[in-house]
Amino acid sequence: GTHGFEPVSAKVVRYGLGAVKGSGQGAVEAIVEARTEGGPFRSFFDFCARVDRKRINKRAIDALIKAGAFDVINPDRASLVASVGLGLEFAEHQVVNASQGGLFDDGDHGSSTQEPALQQTEPWGLRERLLLEKSALGFYLSGHLFDEHAAEVRRFCKRQIADLADSREPQLLAGIVGELRFVTGQRGRVAIFKLDDSSEFIEAVVNDDQIEANKALLVEDELLIVQGKVQNDRFSGGLRLNITQVWDLAGARVRFGRYLGMVLAGAGPAGAGPAGVGPAGVGPAGDGPAGVAQLAELVATWPARREMTDQGELTLGLPVRLQINRPSASAVIDLGDGGRFWPTDEALARCKAMAPGGRAGIVYELA
Repeated sequence: GTHGFEPVSAKVVRYGLGAVKGSGQGAVEAIVEARTEGGPFRSFFDFCARVDRKRINKRAIDALIKAGAFDVINPDRASLVASVGLGLEFAEHQVVNASQGGLFDDGDHGSSTQEPALQQTEPWGLRERLLLEKSALGFYLSGHLFDEHAAEVRRFCKRQIADLADSREPQLLAGIVGELRFVTGQRGRVAIFKLDDSSEFIEAVVNDDQIEANKALLVEDELLIVQGKVQNDRFSGGLRLNITQVWDLAGARVRFGRYLGMVLAGAGPAGAGPAGVGPAGVGPAGDGPAGVAQLAELVATWPARREMTDQGELTLGLPVRLQINRPSASAVIDLGDGGRFWPTDEALARCKAMAPGGRAGIVYELA
């Protein structure tokens, strides 16, 4: 790409490097000049060595990586960001080597021009990659935040926003919060935002009483599952969603999931299953004391929530059912209210680590 946007075909536009936040016109011109003179960049270190370092700095390179400008060279953005300092050091060494070249008659400086390995680091997940991409571009270019959990959400929330119509019946919808703002009008405070599931978006409104109850959930770029009434908006001419209930994904798992099913490794005649490994006890759990201890830790770390209702105190959490397989028989055990837990992503990851082969997952109501 160059500084401005360029048409590639009737449907494709090449994104201009100048639109990346942090990359000024001088930096883009330096990149274009280096590529024009020496051809396409062969690697990240080749880029750092060839671009005029007086016109490009660490911040600009960092932003270009987050925007995806280096994806063709190396798609591991996390590793590239961790290697920016290494790249600039490599470039400086090339300058020093070039200036000292005349001091040697016939020296072989191959070792000094050898590119180092990129700094290895944990790859970014979809959410982190997209949020950093948005920080560099102002929006998501390579994907949608909803994609991270779309397969699970569609198991209990079937309707896409693109398929909505004016309806008297309450609708269950899911999407990412965008352009969130709080407005105080004659009827009190309302939260207004775009709920976007990548099929389409709808303007959603949450009234004052719901705002207070769901303050922690109403956050930009967060996934929400909501219930509300869809009606025509006489001002915009489109549809408007008046929300009556709000859940985050963990809360929706509790509301719409039937239980978490886990397969545990059966114990031998002695009655003790294999112990978990590591300081946190993470590893395949058996149905003996070690397995019971891991389940107790799960419930203690991510406890169910208590809620007072007209019918008394309710325990809100996802039930757990264990399937225990032994050579002679198998059984399913429901852990009851005492075994309910709050199913965050981290809690579910722990469950999968405990079950042999990751055989743990939420069972939802059949549609």
